[in-house]
Amino acid sequence: QVQLVESGGGLVQPGGSLRLSCVASESRWSINRMGWYRQAPGNERDLVATITTSGDTNYADSVKGRFTISRDNKQNTVYLQMNSLKPEDTAVYYCNAEVSLVDQGTLLNSYSWGQGTQVTVSS
Repeated sequence: QVQLVESGGGLVQPGGSLRLSCVASESRWSINRMGWYRQAPGNERDLVATITTSGDTNYADSVKGRFTISRDNKQNTVYLQMNSLKPEDTAVYYCNAEVSLVDQGTLLNSYSWGQGTQVTVSS
């Protein structure tokens, strides 16, 4: 429905910062809530943060006060500013978008996922 492309991952020392970006392709689908999830080896994919089109945000307790999610609706882009990074933040980070489309009078809802970007926090 919508292609999502993440960037900005990498290797950083504990206490450092990274900024992730996710750009959504143009599409017939409307992009609603966007968010970031992460998955460490052997673990399930967990919520990191979400943001609505009006800017309402939600964060996992483990990242509150350290991570900030934002978006540019005109550019179909969502960002994740990660500060004070810890080794336990190491994971593959995935961008997610909730999308919708009215097709012949029927409202369709779906999800799109990016390919993921690796974040490694290590000294």
